[in-house]
Amino acid sequence: MILITGATGFLGAELTHKLTNQGLRVCALKREHSVIPELLKGNSLIEWRIADINDFSALEDAFEGITQVYHCAAFISFDPKDKAKLLRINIEGTSNIVHLCLAGNQRLVHVSSVAALGDAKKGMQITENDHWEYSPNVHSYAISKYEGEMEVWRGIAEGLDAVIVNPSVIIGPGAGYSGSGAIFKLVKEGLAFYTKGATGIVDVQDVVKSMIALMNSSEHGQRFTISAENLHYKTFFAEIAKGFGVKAPAKEAKAWMLGIAWRGAKLASFFTGKPAALTSDAAKSSMNESLYSNDKITKTIGIQFKPLSQSIQEICTALINSRP
Repeated sequence: MILITGATGFLGAELTHKLTNQGLRVCALKREHSVIPELLKGNSLIEWRIADINDFSALEDAFEGITQVYHCAAFISFDPKDKAKLLRINIEGTSNIVHLCLAGNQRLVHVSSVAALGDAKKGMQITENDHWEYSPNVHSYAISKYEGEMEVWRGIAEGLDAVIVNPSVIIGPGAGYSGSGAIFKLVKEGLAFYTKGATGIVDVQDVVKSMIALMNSSEHGQRFTISAENLHYKTFFAEIAKGFGVKAPAKEAKAWMLGIAWRGAKLASFFTGKPAALTSDAAKSSMNESLYSNDKITKTIGIQFKPLSQSIQEICTALINSRP
């Protein structure tokens, strides 16, 4: 039996949907008050099990009868205020998963992040062999994903049967206008600026395909970067604008402008009581040029990634046709 943590989230829901479409029964983990996505409602092949990954006792019960585990549950935030929550969920929660997989001899596919990879060697793309080094400028999300991944490596050293995937920015219509979908919302509403940075991007369906292929492979004790293409933000935003039929951002946002913007957003949050729309960490990340290699996953499972121009057009079309 297959267990999926974070099954109500963007990636977890897509993975659950894909596996049940293959006729497989799955146990999907959710917290007590989490809402089941429309994509999964009424699916008779899903057994919902109630547990929080930070509640070891409930999690232990949820592992009954399980042979394979996909660990998708995570918390994503670039707000410094969320540091404690990031560390609790992404590190302590993962430690619980690793402990139970070791105890029950379950095979694990752990979803890490490219944020847990190191910097590239000069003139090269970032690969699985580039190891993360602590820096005072690293944001808390990266620390939490790195330390969470270290829990899995600890488990592997103790006999855990596991592989790790490190996806880049995951896009798909299921994100709606939250998470990576927030970028689509900004461009649709007339975003005027772009930053000079660049990053890896991948369609959620390709991440799911890679995870399933790795789970069913003989690979063990390895990590794999899952990224389709590297895009500069200017190009990424222009593709989104094309998909929505709106004007593409045409002005480059300089570092000093972003500095003013995140400070203004922080000030505004004091008055509104809502999280800042832009944080210092997010502003810094948008200026970085992080380019990722997908050679290892391509050679291992033979995946052909969907062109991002096609993915972006499909997402824009789905968002236009979705209910408000």
